[in-house]
Amino acid sequence: MNKVGFIGTTLLIVLALFGSTLFVVDQRQFGVVYQLGQIQKVITEPGLNFKMPPPFQNVSYIDKRLLTLDSMDTEPMLTAEKQRVVIDWYVRWRITDPQVYIRNVGLDENAGAMQLNRVVRNAFQEEINRRTVRELISTRRETLMEDVKREVTEAVKGAKPWGMDIVDVRITRVDYVESITESVYRRMQAERQRVANELRSTGAAEAEQIRADADRQREVTVANAYRDAEKVRGEGDAQATRVYGEAFGRDPQFAEFYRSLDAYRASIGQKGDVLVIDPATSDFFRNMRGAPSRR
Repeated sequence: MNKVGFIGTTLLIVLALFGSTLFVVDQRQFGVVYQLGQIQKVITEPGLNFKMPPPFQNVSYIDKRLLTLDSMDTEPMLTAEKQRVVIDWYVRWRITDPQVYIRNVGLDENAGAMQLNRVVRNAFQEEINRRTVRELISTRRETLMEDVKREVTEAVKGAKPWGMDIVDVRITRVDYVESITESVYRRMQAERQRVANELRSTGAAEAEQIRADADRQREVTVANAYRDAEKVRGEGDAQATRVYGEAFGRDPQFAEFYRSLDAYRASIGQKGDVLVIDPATSDFFRNMRGAPSRR
């Protein structure tokens, strides 16, 4: 039993040692083999590889893909006319020589990103100091990015190379600092408010003019209608008078009787009317008594 256990333990130790000599390099990575703290070799092709077991040799991996570094701070920069602006940018870069990169930059991608951020920011500051805000926004923006890329490339390819390539440098935003932006927004708001007030004043004046014109037209229309109504009423009264005259001329006695009825209706036609006269002797009731009219 002890012999079987010893053999099993030995096999497990052998398998563990054998497994520690194997490592796989992904197609997205470089495999860096260290021997006693020094780089022994760099594996650039993907696949299964062998090494000595730890602690004689160890393996670390570095990304070989295209990496993106975004701007890490929002500190303002001064333009040629001393305007404080904030820019956002990004850099596309990749590690091309892991040995040089590890020796001069660091052991992982973060170390390269930190140092690259410093170099790119300094290059942007230098180039922005030479340009106006108008040039940053439109006319010379492409030239600015090309100049920054050239300066950063010269820095990483200099006397102490970084083992990386700079693929592209781009600006994503150029803006004034917050205090200036707020001032610009307030001026824009004041200008829009002024235009709105001017439009309201113009509208109110036009509304008053429309109301005055409508009132004038109403007065003219009412006056014309009243004139036409009076004219029609006068013509009607004239025609009624003529008809009455013709009718009363044919029978004067009936005409007198008809007028008496109108007088009765006007005098005693309402409830509560009181007349203080003598019906037997007054001419007012003569037609009701049947007496002949006097000539």
